[in-house]
Amino acid sequence: MARAATPAIAALVAAGVEHEVLAYRHDPRSDAYGDEAVDEMSTLAGVEPGQIFKTLVLAVGPGRLAVAVLPVPERLSLKAAAAALGAPKAVLADAAAAQRATGYVLGGISPLGQRKALPTVVDASASDWDRMWCSAGKRGLEIGLAPADLIALCGAVTADICA
Repeated sequence: MARAATPAIAALVAAGVEHEVLAYRHDPRSDAYGDEAVDEMSTLAGVEPGQIFKTLVLAVGPGRLAVAVLPVPERLSLKAAAAALGAPKAVLADAAAAQRATGYVLGGISPLGQRKALPTVVDASASDWDRMWCSAGKRGLEIGLAPADLIALCGAVTADICA
């Protein structure tokens, strides 16, 4: 059996979760990773912008990290994310800490297959879709799956976390 391309894909395969993987050409000069994914995915596969989710790593206390998964076009409400995660407050985590904890590089952080499973909140809008898309763990690689599968695999809570 061939080795999965990323830990996120390996996690889906191991769990027997139906999914689709789409690759697009990442421009290494771009650091607008979410916008690039929206542009490429809408062109390649006709995916709606609100169907493509970004993964943000949050600091929710001293030495504590968590994950927020929300549509790329939306802005995160740190207050709502903190409340959903049962934390007094949340701020975006330092890039190096996010990469260390997840095992992924910025622009390729997936909510799945992280080095250390982090508490996760998924925006409630995910349930609006039969299939949502998120990073497969590498820039230019996306996975599509049922929102319920992502939520179950991450042990996530759902909440309205967009500002």
